[in-house]
Amino acid sequence: MDLKNKVVLITGASTGIGAEAARLMVNKGAKVIMTARSVQKLQDLADRLGPNAFFYPLDVSNGTEVNDVIQKVIHDHGRIDVLVNNAGTIQCGHFVDLPLESFEQMMDVNYFGTVRCLKAVVPHMIHNKSGHIVNVASMAGKFGQGTFSAYSPSKHALLGLTNSLRQELQGTGIHFTAINPTFVNTAFVDQADPTGGLKRKNNSKMLQPVDVANKIVLAVERNIREIDLPFLMTMSGKLLFHLFPKWFDKFSISGPENK
Repeated sequence: MDLKNKVVLITGASTGIGAEAARLMVNKGAKVIMTARSVQKLQDLADRLGPNAFFYPLDVSNGTEVNDVIQKVIHDHGRIDVLVNNAGTIQCGHFVDLPLESFEQMMDVNYFGTVRCLKAVVPHMIHNKSGHIVNVASMAGKFGQGTFSAYSPSKHALLGLTNSLRQELQGTGIHFTAINPTFVNTAFVDQADPTGGLKRKNNSKMLQPVDVANKIVLAVERNIREIDLPFLMTMSGKLLFHLFPKWFDKFSISGPENK
């Protein structure tokens, strides 16, 4: 897909990966619709990106709001060519310590938040016989990791949804991509572990938001079904997971130290 003059909707666009993806898409000539909960951050970003950047406040955990905002975007801009489901949240900790609400919140935002957006956008794309949907998942959704027992299942569900819809919607003109990064140096990491231990332990392995955003753009332009990154780390992880699972359990990246 040539992104010039395409309408791109990005959730979770106020900071990090979403903000970088918005910047890159605008530079490609797209009309970018940015959504997030923080109005001020969206306003500041739109001011920096110029006249092809628009924003709408949106909380993906609110189904009525999701439907209303997406219908307004379609009304205001005529269509949605690309949807980037990037909004998410994270909590990590030991299973016995995490409250049930943490598990519920991970699924409500990371999985059902995407489902809500898809339910509003997919019929529109089917009608137009065209569209590309990018779901930002995680390598943690492929390989369960210690102290991520609330987060990993939400991303695992998102990957299952992406693969299912890719098969179900063949022939409709809609393409699907899953983006699976390891740790990314954003406020997400601080949210996961306010003590800073997670960042200190994995600092040298962290991606920058622009690294992931570049892959999002590449996936849309070249219609790539799935991207794991960084390549070498994810390949070694896959080999360990499938060939030497006991080693994987021992050496895989995780959050705070296990008790």
